[in-house]
Formats: sequence, C-alpha cells, structure tokens
Amino acid sequence: MTELRVIGAGLGRTGTHSLKLALERLLGAPCYHMVELFRRPEHIPLWAAAAKGETVDFRKLLDGYAAAVDWPAAAFWPELASAFPNALIVLSARDADGWWKSASRTIFETMRREPRPHEPPGWRAMITATLNRFTPDFLDETAAKAAFQRHNAEVRRRAPAHRLVEWTGHDGWGPLCAALGLPVPSEPFPVTNTEQEFRARAHFDA
Repeated sequence: MTELRVIGAGLGRTGTHSLKLALERLLGAPCYHMVELFRRPEHIPLWAAAAKGETVDFRKLLDGYAAAVDWPAAAFWPELASAFPNALIVLSARDADGWWKSASRTIFETMRREPRPHEPPGWRAMITATLNRFTPDFLDETAAKAAFQRHNAEVRRRAPAHRLVEWTGHDGWGPLCAALGLPVPSEPFPVTNTEQEFRARAHFDA
C-alpha cells in the first residue's frame, strides 16, 4: 500500500493545483486533489462519511497517491497526519484578503449557483458538509476570512514542527525540495488554475 509523503493542509485557492503538479513532478506519483473526485466519484460517499465523523480508512482511500492537497483532503489533515505519521505537512497559504477574493469568485461562486449537469451525484452535499467543518458561514466574507486565519493558526499550532512546511505560491520549488531532500528541477514551477482559468472553465462569465 502506498505511503503518502506529503499532506496538504492548506485551503483551496492557495496554489493547491500548482502544488499538485509540482509534487507529482518531484515524487513521480499522483497527488490527490479535488479534481480526483470528478474522476473517482466512488470516493464521494467516503469523504461524506468522514465529514459525518464516521471512521474511514484513509490509507485505503488514498492508496496509489504520494501526496494529497486541496479540499476535501485538507479538511482532514489531522486524521491524515495520524494515518501517515512520516508524511510532511505542507501548509499552503496567502493573505486572507487575497484568498477571499479568489475563493469567492471561484469555489464559493460554484456553491452559490445551481448544480451543473456535470456534477457527480452527492458531490455538492459532500462539499457542503466538509466546508461546514471549516465554517458553516463560508459564503460570508467576515466569517470565511476569520475561519481561514483560524485554520492556518491551528495547523501551525498542532502540526509537529519537524513535519511542517509553510509554502506560498511565490516560493516555488525551494521549500518543497529542501524538505523532501530532492534537487530543484530545471523547469519553471507550474502556475495553473488561476482565477481567470477557473471562471473560464466553469463558464461563469459566458
């Protein structure tokens, strides 16, 4: 069974898709991310069960992956850290105002709109349940920003110092390679899933 080497504790819209691609390049294996749920809809009930507090075998769920970042995995970073005690915990972060502006126009915009035909069955209910672990008022700017700062502070407080790596999108390869003991690749760090790309893919501005 595959061992996770990296657990992403940062919330969506903190460079998590770029982080996914970077970790796949560094580790030579897949990195779990929200996009996986559209490829593996059978995982949706498992994350929904976890959100209800039911026991889920995360080692089995994430078998085949070398890392897990973004939502919903980040909502369960303490459980993942326990299940994979040797994995690094990467907190991807940014300023709260910039995060809210991006999240509000992408992730939360999706939640404000009617379900789209391509959404897998149970996806929206599962995402809502996991977001409620973040804050039930995730569509409110003040509450969401406070929850964002609270989440990051909790990760910094609870994650063992020798396992915690703080990272921003401006940091590139350096902190990740140093923590993993790997050489810095010669190619540029991937920059993907910008706010504009997300909105265009979702046809929000059509």
